[in-house]
Amino acid sequence: MPAGKTAAERAALVPVLAEVFRAHGYEGASLARITEGTGLGKGSLYHYFPAGKEEMAQAVLAHIDRWFEHNVFAPLRDEHDAAAGVARMFDECANYFLSGRKVCIVGVFALSSTRDRFALAVKNYFTAWAGALHGALLRAGHAELPAAELAEDIVGAIQGALVLARAVDDPQVFTRTLDRLRARALRS
Repeated sequence: MPAGKTAAERAALVPVLAEVFRAHGYEGASLARITEGTGLGKGSLYHYFPAGKEEMAQAVLAHIDRWFEHNVFAPLRDEHDAAAGVARMFDECANYFLSGRKVCIVGVFALSSTRDRFALAVKNYFTAWAGALHGALLRAGHAELPAAELAEDIVGAIQGALVLARAVDDPQVFTRTLDRLRARALRS
């Protein structure tokens, strides 16, 4: 099998693996659940991910990181229109998390015993997000300290709203929270 085809096939598996990890967490994503979710046998999975489940999780986290870098972090760092970057962040979060119907995989990893295994990826995701948002808030006219606090509040509230929406089975909790956070972020 040509290497390019293998890479493309592996890349196509990552979103499927993400959903298995999202549904079951790292610990609960047994090889049986992964094979069921992907439709592949163990041999095929190890062909694409020779280091097994940990490599699969690392590929999922890297995929999420690339998506957020392109769709959230880079627009937040755009020097030309900070407010547009902040607005786009809220829109992209609403889309990515299906308006509160999907939990954050990185958050799932951060809250479980898996956190130590993937500590650097988890930390980098949240610090990159808060850092990019902090810079955008400063460029949008917020003062230094309020911008730093607001960036932390927003990232934390988005994550908390995902948990709360899931816990009370009401995705509108997430949507309402995003609306309130957007209003706070876009006034300076």
